Amino acid sequence: MAETATEIITIDATPDEVWDVAVDLPRYPEWARDIKAVTIHETDDEGRPSEVEFRASALGRSTHYTLQYRYADEPRQLGWSMIRGDIQRSIDGAFTFIPTSDGKTEVRYDLAIDLVVPLPGFVKRRAEVRILNTVRELKVRAEA
Repeated sequence: MAETATEIITIDATPDEVWDVAVDLPRYPEWARDIKAVTIHETDDEGRPSEVEFRASALGRSTHYTLQYRYADEPRQLGWSMIRGDIQRSIDGAFTFIPTSDGKTEVRYDLAIDLVVPLPGFVKRRAEVRILNTVRELKVRAEA
């Protein structure tokens, strides 16, 4: 069964500025602490990354997973689903970008992960905190 988590944060940048950071997948290792490498395997008709392999730190080891990105709701939402992974059965997620009346962006980060090996609750919670830190790191990058 997949574990789910949601984080909502307000970023002092326009939705377009936050979108630009979120879709610049090759640069994730510069600002997303746990992402160590990104390899673009395929792009869509508009040249956007569509199949992307990540190497990340997870649970004290290195993990690899490949995500398929969805741009159907651009620029309101960037979604993804796992194609393959080494310690994951599935990963589904999305960033949703909502403009605020004061020119900022509310970002909702939804994530569901199902791991191959069951983990104790305290380990899951620690991993969840690190994963949700990605949206805080997105905030820092977009506001820079």
